[in-house]
Amino acid sequence: MLTEAEKRDILEEMEALPERRAACIGALNVVQRHRRWVSDESVRDIAEFLEMTPDEVDNVATFYNLIFRRPVGRHVILLCNSATCWMLGYESLLDWLKRRLEIELGQTTSDDRFTLLPVVCLGACDRAPALMIDEDLHGPVEADTLEALLEQYP
Repeated sequence: MLTEAEKRDILEEMEALPERRAACIGALNVVQRHRRWVSDESVRDIAEFLEMTPDEVDNVATFYNLIFRRPVGRHVILLCNSATCWMLGYESLLDWLKRRLEIELGQTTSDDRFTLLPVVCLGACDRAPALMIDEDLHGPVEADTLEALLEQYP
């Protein structure tokens, strides 16, 4: 069930929209902000609240790569693997992060602190190689600065 806070936030998203279903992306983001990810149960609850089918909501949720349909850590690291980032150091950042966090791409650390995910493009080629942690864009990033960067996210 959606919490009262989630319902209130979704209703705020809907205020300037022409119909309930137009708030689907906003509703998915609201639930993710509150729960860190969007479960199948949450998809059904959002669908009911927006007068949509669960399949319609799931289609939207799975189209956007920043809607997490599996549990993620407290902080999500999105590592850009675009051609520009790849040429300018993606592999060294990936190797460092995998060693330091003891996880592979798509996994979460055992303490639930970080999830490491690839992303095709962050739109930050001028700052390559780039990554995002939560909603914070960082770049250019070098492997020897990653430890200090990670310390900013307890």
